Amino acid sequence: MKIKLTRLSIALMLILSSCHQEIKSEKGGIDIISNVYFDASKGLDQMQSFHISKISYSEDDLIEIVPDRSFSEMSKQIYYINDSLCYPIGSERKTTIFSELVLKHKPLLVWQKKEGAVFSKEWIPNYRNRRKLSDTILFGKQYKRFEINSPWNYTRFYIYPTDTILPYSLYRHAEQDYHGRLERIDSYNKKDDIFVTLQLIPRENWDEAARELFEFNRFVTRTKNE
Repeated sequence: MKIKLTRLSIALMLILSSCHQEIKSEKGGIDIISNVYFDASKGLDQMQSFHISKISYSEDDLIEIVPDRSFSEMSKQIYYINDSLCYPIGSERKTTIFSELVLKHKPLLVWQKKEGAVFSKEWIPNYRNRRKLSDTILFGKQYKRFEINSPWNYTRFYIYPTDTILPYSLYRHAEQDYHGRLERIDSYNKKDDIFVTLQLIPRENWDEAARELFEFNRFVTRTKNE
C-alpha cells in the first residue's frame, strides 16, 4: 500500500508541475538597485545606494542603460541586447538602427559584459543547502523565502509567485523551482560586516531613452515594409 501511495504522490506532483504555464511579458522595464550598509552590526546609518541597471524591453529586444555611479541621472553606457548577444550603442543613440548595429559591430556575449546587470548561468552558491522560511509581505506583495547560511555569508532570497516571466532574471533556476520571480536578495558578509540588498523592480513603462530607440526602430521597420 505504501508503495502504491508513493507512486500516486509522484504522479500527482508530475501532473501539477506540467500544468504550470509561464507567460512571457512582452513590454516593460526592470530596475536593478543595490543598497550597501557598512559596519552593519553597529547600525544601518552608513549606507550607499547604487542604481545598477535600467532595462527596457520590447519582446526579445532589450535596451540596457547603465547609470553613472557618481551621477545616476547620467548614463555611463547603453547596450542593445538580443538573444544573449550584446551591442554597445554609441553617441548617435536616437538614430541607432538595431538591424544595422548587428551587421556592423562584433557582438559581446552577455555573460562577458562587465557593467550593469549581471547575466549568469551559474547556480546560487550552496543552493542545495538552502532552508525554507515562512512567507512574508514586503511593500504590499507576498513573497516566498529561503535562506542559505555559511561560515562567511548569510543570505535570504525573496520570490514573488507569478506566472509572468521577464526577459532578465537574477537566478532563473530558482525562479523555475519556486514558480515565481526572484525580486530581492539580502546578504550579510560576516567577515567584513557588510549588509547588501539587491532588488529587481519591474515596471510597466520604458524609460525615455529606450522609448526613443524603440519607436525609431519601429518607424524604420514600418517604412521599409511599406
